[in-house]
Amino acid sequence: QVQLVESGGGLVQAGGSLRLSCAASGRTISSYAMGWFRQAPGKEREFVAGISWSGGSTNYADSVKGRFTISRDNAKNTVYLQMNSLKPEDTAVYYCNAVYLRGSYSYARADFGSWGQGTQVTVSS
Repeated sequence: QVQLVESGGGLVQAGGSLRLSCAASGRTISSYAMGWFRQAPGKEREFVAGISWSGGSTNYADSVKGRFTISRDNAKNTVYLQMNSLKPEDTAVYYCNAVYLRGSYSYARADFGSWGQGTQVTVSS
């Protein structure tokens, strides 16, 4: 059973930074593209960033390009999301999962594991 545990969220002022981590257990991520998603209150979960299994290719939603950076450490079975220049509209619960990389239309795989609890990111203006 795969378990995905997101951490690193918090309350930050606009313009600030946070670094999120996603640790996987029960299954190695090294063969999978991985991604970050977010869900704001009253909205559907949306793709934020994705990274190929090797780390050689990354995709971002237009809303975060130039501000967010996704990375991975396969040895630690962990994926990261560095978020800079945060805006109030980045406020959401952030989740990670394996993905099919399709540019800004990347989407979560249904065969990797269930969604974790997510980590809350709140950006104040």
